[in-house]
Amino acid sequence: MGGVDHVSAPSVLTDEQVAAYLARIGLPRPGRADRAALAELQRAHLEAVPFENLSVRLGEPIVLEPGALVAKITERHRGGFCYELNGAFAELLRALGFRVTLLAARVFGPERIGPPFDHMALRVDLDGEVWLADVGFGRFSELPLRLDERGEQADPAGVFTIVPHGDELDVRQNGAPQYRLDQRAYELTDFVPTCWWQATSPDSHFRRSVTCSRLAEGGRITLSGTRLIRTAADGSRTGQELDEAGALAAYRTHFGIELEQLP
Repeated sequence: MGGVDHVSAPSVLTDEQVAAYLARIGLPRPGRADRAALAELQRAHLEAVPFENLSVRLGEPIVLEPGALVAKITERHRGGFCYELNGAFAELLRALGFRVTLLAARVFGPERIGPPFDHMALRVDLDGEVWLADVGFGRFSELPLRLDERGEQADPAGVFTIVPHGDELDVRQNGAPQYRLDQRAYELTDFVPTCWWQATSPDSHFRRSVTCSRLAEGGRITLSGTRLIRTAADGSRTGQELDEAGALAAYRTHFGIELEQLP
C-alpha cells in the first residue's frame, strides 16, 4: 500500500541471482554499500541494460515481480522500461545492503504533465544523505543525484536541479522539467495498473513506437524503429536507416538482444 514510511524492504534475491545480475552489468560485488558503489552500479547498469519497450510491441507479458524482472535482465539478456528497470535495480541494491524506496513520478510532456505513477524512480538513503537513483528514464542523469540538494548538480548528462513543488519535487535537466516526484514510499504492486495501461492502451506512446537505447562510450546508442542513432555527449546526433536484416543485426551487436522478427 502506498504512502508508507521510508523503510527499505528486504531483497528477495538469492546469492546466485545477485551474482548473475552483477555479471550482467560487468561489476564485482562492492565491498560496502556507499556512495561510490551506488554511482558505479548506476553507471554500469545504464551502459549494459537497455531502456526498451520490445515486450510492449511483441505482446509479451510484463510481470512486476522481483524474480521475473531480474530474470528478464539476467537470463533473457533484455532490458525494459522504467517499472522493470528500476524495479529490478531496487532489488539488486537492497541485496547489496542499500536502503531503497520506490517513488512514483509524473512525467512532463510537451503540453502537459502525465498521470500519477507515470514513472518509477528510486530513493536511496545512505549515510545520512538522500539520493535519487534512476536507470529507467532514457537520456537522464548518468550518476545518482542528491535528492536533498536544492542547488545545481553537475552530471555528464547536464546540470540537474531538484525544486520543491508543494509536497512534491520537480527534477530538472538543463533547466527543463523532466518529472515531478511524489515523495511518499510505494510498493511494486502500486505501479501495476499504470504499467498495464502503458503496455496496452492505444494512447500510450510505448504502443505507438519502438525504441531500444543504452548509454555508450561518449554518448548514447539508440535503435528507433529501424533507424540507428548515435548521440554524442554534446547532444549532436547522427542516424542511419537500416533494412530489417540490418536492424536485427543491430539489436544483436549493440544490445545483445536476439530477435526473430522486428517488433
